[in-house]
Amino acid sequence: MAQAQPKPSPLNELCSALPSLPMRLQEVGRFVAANDYDATTRSMRELASVAGADPASFTRLAKALGYSGWDELRAALTEARRPAQGSPFSGRARSRRVGPNADVKLVHDKIEAEAAGLARISASAIADAARALHAADRIWITGFRSCRSVAELLTYQLRLFRPDAVQLVGGSGPFDLDHGAFRSGDAVVVVGFAPYTLVSVETARAAHQAHATLIAIADTISAPMAEGADHLLLFEAASSPGFFPSLTGAIAVAQSLAAVAFTLGGASAKRKLEQTEGRLAEMSQYFVEKG
Repeated sequence: MAQAQPKPSPLNELCSALPSLPMRLQEVGRFVAANDYDATTRSMRELASVAGADPASFTRLAKALGYSGWDELRAALTEARRPAQGSPFSGRARSRRVGPNADVKLVHDKIEAEAAGLARISASAIADAARALHAADRIWITGFRSCRSVAELLTYQLRLFRPDAVQLVGGSGPFDLDHGAFRSGDAVVVVGFAPYTLVSVETARAAHQAHATLIAIADTISAPMAEGADHLLLFEAASSPGFFPSLTGAIAVAQSLAAVAFTLGGASAKRKLEQTEGRLAEMSQYFVEKG
């Protein structure tokens, strides 16, 4: 029996169909092909504004490619960007380039990709989420495996000026006990990228059940831990060269959240930060050069 052929990627389908499309749809198609990350993370209206096109043209493009509409095409583009579950990291690795400047070129390409990804982060979305953090009675933060570092960073920075209100999920005991402590009026921050950990999804669902405000820092709108989030803060994880997805955007989002939340805290946040710094100084936590 002949083996089923793998389904071509939506971008390959798009590029192959371009010559046969009407001129206006060709322009929209080229825009999508050149901006496939934005196509998976921005609304159709936002894309149309950037492309200088009618929003309905994105629906017509999708139907011309055999999809039921733009949502189905966007879902296919999102899925195509997702690393294979069986080898999420090794599957990203490419053969090592040869040549005297191959390593320097890799570093250059990675930094360039990171900078481009940072430029696409939504400042207004972060500001809205920071206002939710400021208004929350308590803040719970979670991230697992590599995303644990991002969660710990955000926890540390927020606790500098809100020491009694911020908790790392699973930081002092089983995470499911923390899930049971979520309450309405709390904010729960979940950080993750594909492949998503089961615990991150369970944390998001516990936040929903408690009617807490859910803030998801994720790589795509289809992330399962971002489903139904009150605030979705997207960062680009998959396009940076290298074997491991990038956390640069997630760290930038976390630090921006902390910075805006501190500003919103006004004089009270400044006073608590000064108290924390004074306590750390008294405990001799920082190295001082002795003359």
